[in-house]
Amino acid sequence: MDIKLSQCFIAVDDHDKALAFYRDALGLEVRNDVGFEGMRWVTVGSPTQPGVEIVLEPPLADPNASDADRQTVAELMAKGLLRGVIFQTDDCDATFERVSAAGAEVLQEPMDQPYGVRDCAFRDPAGNMLRFTQPRAA
Repeated sequence: MDIKLSQCFIAVDDHDKALAFYRDALGLEVRNDVGFEGMRWVTVGSPTQPGVEIVLEPPLADPNASDADRQTVAELMAKGLLRGVIFQTDDCDATFERVSAAGAEVLQEPMDQPYGVRDCAFRDPAGNMLRFTQPRAA
């Protein structure tokens, strides 16, 4: 049996701002842009990983969610408490320069970690944390 990651989901509160970040700043390609019942899902991915997609979805994309649940998710997003993703890069410092030049909120400048990577971190426009890791040479 072969199991692979196909999609992961990131909640965003403004798809246009998210596109400007994920497409324009990170260089991911847009693979799909779908609207349904007043909501929108945009799928992006790396051109070098055609089988892996990130779906930028509305917060709590469940039509049956209560108003209280929607408010709770909005508050968690505003605090930056929802999880993001970790990207791998072959040049952490160059990635840092590109993403920070695009105006992303810097959480951590590039640094060597004791667990074998050099990494940096940002928040996307919705407040999700994104890390960019570069494996260190052994």
